[in-house]
Amino acid sequence: MFQRLKTYLDSIRARDPAPRSRAEILLYPGVWALAYHRIANRFYRNGWFFAARAVNHWSRFVTAIDIHPGATIGRNFFIDHGFVVIGETAQIGDNVTIYQCVTLGGTSPDNGVAGKRHPTLLDGVIIGSGAQVLGPITVGERARIGANAVVTRDVPEGAVMVGIPAKPTLVQAETWQKDFVPYGTPCSEIFDPATQKLEIMRCELETLRKRLDTMIQEREAHEAERRGRR
Repeated sequence: MFQRLKTYLDSIRARDPAPRSRAEILLYPGVWALAYHRIANRFYRNGWFFAARAVNHWSRFVTAIDIHPGATIGRNFFIDHGFVVIGETAQIGDNVTIYQCVTLGGTSPDNGVAGKRHPTLLDGVIIGSGAQVLGPITVGERARIGANAVVTRDVPEGAVMVGIPAKPTLVQAETWQKDFVPYGTPCSEIFDPATQKLEIMRCELETLRKRLDTMIQEREAHEAERRGRR
């Protein structure tokens, strides 16, 4: 058991440069939320639903993370910071990383398959802060969901999804080949083609404004010079 805990803490340290020791990681709310969920999930699977809910509510109170007791979670799951919501039929694989304010939400039961209403995250998935992953969809292995993206369709393996609604985008090969990219997406990239076009238009508009200001100043200076000669 101690070795499993050590392996888990080391997996978090590999993904988060902030902690200086394993002991510091033990204070993380995501670690406590997962520990409480293991207890609540065992109660839930044995049909002790009230006890499971009681543990869930206590966990949410002390960690600001709400994981339904029925959710299935694999090894080395890391929630960096809090305010995360994970639904009842969510399934999470190994080495998954979720940042703050993420929702693994559900859809209407009649849209699910055999009661499946929440997402399935396969191994190595990274979900950036504020993202919403909704419905009985599957997010493929090593896929990355950018910050504030809204995902409502299946995500292919290794894809990087950004935008509302989320769309796949290309990244440089050396970035994609990394084992882990903090926050799911490198900040140096402009991912969304629509965002890129808007950025280009904004730059062009700023350039035109500067040219117009320069022309106005030159004209005013020229008129002032003419008045001075009279």
